[in-house]
Amino acid sequence: MQRKKIDVDVIMDILEAASAAYPDSNFIKSLTFQYQERGGLSKKQLQGLYDKASKAKAIAPQKLATLEAVILKMPSRYKSALPANTPLYSKDETSGKLIENILAKYPQHKRVLFLKAKYDNNEPITHNEISELEKFNKILK
Repeated sequence: MQRKKIDVDVIMDILEAASAAYPDSNFIKSLTFQYQERGGLSKKQLQGLYDKASKAKAIAPQKLATLEAVILKMPSRYKSALPANTPLYSKDETSGKLIENILAKYPQHKRVLFLKAKYDNNEPITHNEISELEKFNKILK
């Protein structure tokens, strides 16, 4: 956080006034410590400070207005909505029918049994494997 004038620090003034108004507040103490260590506070921390400081009568309204302007100037971060819960792979009905047709005539066909296991486990069947199934089905007819 880069300040234009080092001698004017409204946030530190508000922190000091709030700690004088609420000497037992751990929240104000932690904000003061973090502000001194890191040099700044997050938007939510500043909003909490504003809420706490607005209740105190000793803090000048001009400083509260400046703090509010600083809060409004900061960017707001929003979480996006969760995506729809759709499966990554959907079963291809045509390949399922081809597998059933082949296994109806040759139930011990190892390659088709392997492809059936892949199909049942919702694993994607490649284009080459689908062409193999079509070739096997064409041979059976």
